[in-house]
Amino acid sequence: MLKPKTLLLSVFGSFLAILGFGQNKSDHPPLRIGVAGLTHTHVHQILGREKKGDIEIVGIAEPNRELAERYAKRHGFSMDIVFSSLEEMLDKTKPEAVTAFNSTFEHLETVEICAPRGIHIMVEKPLAVSSKHAEKMAALARQHQVQLLTNYETTWYATNHKAYDLVHDKKHIGPIRKMVIHDGHQGPKEIGVNQEFLDWLTDPVLNGGGAVTDFGCYGANLMTWFMKGQKPSSVSATLQTIKPDIYPAVDDEATIVLTYPEAQGIIQASWNWPYSRKDTEVYGKEGYIIAENRSQMRSRPTEKAKETQESLAERKDPVNDPFAYLAAVIQGRIQPSPFALSSLENNLIVVEILDAAKKSAKKGKVIKLK
Repeated sequence: MLKPKTLLLSVFGSFLAILGFGQNKSDHPPLRIGVAGLTHTHVHQILGREKKGDIEIVGIAEPNRELAERYAKRHGFSMDIVFSSLEEMLDKTKPEAVTAFNSTFEHLETVEICAPRGIHIMVEKPLAVSSKHAEKMAALARQHQVQLLTNYETTWYATNHKAYDLVHDKKHIGPIRKMVIHDGHQGPKEIGVNQEFLDWLTDPVLNGGGAVTDFGCYGANLMTWFMKGQKPSSVSATLQTIKPDIYPAVDDEATIVLTYPEAQGIIQASWNWPYSRKDTEVYGKEGYIIAENRSQMRSRPTEKAKETQESLAERKDPVNDPFAYLAAVIQGRIQPSPFALSSLENNLIVVEILDAAKKSAKKGKVIKLK
């Protein structure tokens, strides 16, 4: 028989185990991840991420030593895992997957290096600077049977998923008639992004555009998802540079209109909003749903119904976090559905929409999609 003190410790230990303390929070070995580039400041999401036991950063490829040292001091990683090239990092650390936080133009090179080695890739949004790059990346991923995912902040918003469920599963507002999606902030320089990020974000080659690429991709991604992978029949766009003294080489204001046989989508992407925003409005034949941010939403199923407001909790692991999701996909615990927000199929359409938007603005006419 256990002594009272021993019994108490045993019970207390069991209680902690139930709560998840004192043990690996993941039931699977951590996914070995390499980080390609540090010039996209979204990299802080993975460098500063809580250690959950589901991933392990084994290497970082970044030729800018000063930048790497600055981030090492901030996040506490060893410079021993930092390499000057992606090839050297892969050869020395053998990651199972790579997360790309370099310029969008460099996404193609990242896939060209990783895919033949059988290494899975998650790039930061958007997938590519052009459809030409995107198609090459997709061909490599399919040839070498690796995952090629794209990460958007809005993918993990509980409100967007609740809105999708209400539209498609609950038939809450009737068939979609119009979607309006707003994304952006006051401007990258205005909000104080670091120089390494600003240098390529405002370069029309390295970023593929300005606000149209940086924030237009969110709306194209969400609309493609809400439309279950259906391409728009046409795309028209107006791009402006309202602040040429700050952004002389790229647009800082973009409005993109997508037409579908029975619906319309309006994407408003801007570096001129007076505040940061990522909100989605979906209007059906009978009612509407508005996801105001990550957790707040309101809806009205019919004209006669009262509007309801909700505050949603975070989604549950592993669908609340890009890196937990990446690990779950690679380890076979999640099978991405066709045209899911992170999927290759969805993001090929996103890049095609952005290409058409830039072409439309340049030529001043509506672009028909094949």
